[in-house]
Amino acid sequence: MRWAGQQLDAPSADSLPGLARLNNLVRTVRTPEFAGVTFYEVLAKSALNKVPGSVPGTQYGWTINPYRGCSHACVYCFARPTHAYLEFADAGAFDSEVIVKVNVGDVLAKELRRPSWTRTPVALGTNTDPYQRAEGRYRLMPGVLEALAASGTPVSILTKGTLLRRDVPLLARLSEEVPVDLAMSIAVFDDDLQHAVEPGTPTTAARLATVAAVREAGLPCGVFLMPVLPYLTDTVEHLDRALAAIKAADASFVLWSALHLKPGVKDWYLDWLARTHPQHLRAYRGMYAEGSYAPKAYRQWLASRIRPLLAKHGLAVGSADDATGAVRSRAAGIVPGPPHPPSAVQPALF
Repeated sequence: MRWAGQQLDAPSADSLPGLARLNNLVRTVRTPEFAGVTFYEVLAKSALNKVPGSVPGTQYGWTINPYRGCSHACVYCFARPTHAYLEFADAGAFDSEVIVKVNVGDVLAKELRRPSWTRTPVALGTNTDPYQRAEGRYRLMPGVLEALAASGTPVSILTKGTLLRRDVPLLARLSEEVPVDLAMSIAVFDDDLQHAVEPGTPTTAARLATVAAVREAGLPCGVFLMPVLPYLTDTVEHLDRALAAIKAADASFVLWSALHLKPGVKDWYLDWLARTHPQHLRAYRGMYAEGSYAPKAYRQWLASRIRPLLAKHGLAVGSADDATGAVRSRAAGIVPGPPHPPSAVQPALF
């Protein structure tokens, strides 16, 4: 966008037929700063997305995704198959082919000025991370937050990005008018494993420091301890270390769920597991043979392991929004309580 040393390519409907049908492709950008990543700058036609509740009878939610695709490259990311809709056939394209809605703030401001807008809470970070590394260059979130603030619309944000700290003053100003609910996604509290499973993310320590900074600014900020990876991050030692660190960061709450492997993600994750932890491959194939969710018995076992540790560290349990999977907005009138059963809620963001 305003990058030095970038390489620009003319848009080609032949090379990106799905993308060309969906949006107005402005240009593609490749830059040494993001080696191996291509950004497709598009003019969005809309910013707000309406999402039905995943539990029958629950209310729909509204989301905004300034980006599609994510350079975090988390091997377990549940949103990975969404790139197939744009005819990116390779599951790895989700990490390296990132769509940037360069006009999302302006489009959102127009949508929020409509008389029909009821100031329903809006969630960000439900499909791809709004504070992934590219946000440091494109700076789309300030425009999004300004539009939400001007319209008096409550917001919830789930992220793995430490760029959230840049916008804390803006979020604090917005919180004077409407509820602002924030959460940091932190799944792995082992540095080597975190780098292997989430190679494009900030470190766990940096994310915890961001939680602490947000709390010091007087804003609520919880931690999504998800997904818990069977045989990798579900030991008492790992969970105890995780919850102690979360407590030390003064997190407002914790929410957890076991690994979810939907079609399009399962093979990608299991291929990674076969390369890095082959000793667990047979057990995983057995656990996820019947579907996308970990077996009910495992989820119950995990809950019985985590709950005493939550009590030990004096941590509250948060609640996810049924429709969006992000932290539930206080504007929805729901007090945080025990989480939905994992079988009823999609894992959030990654």
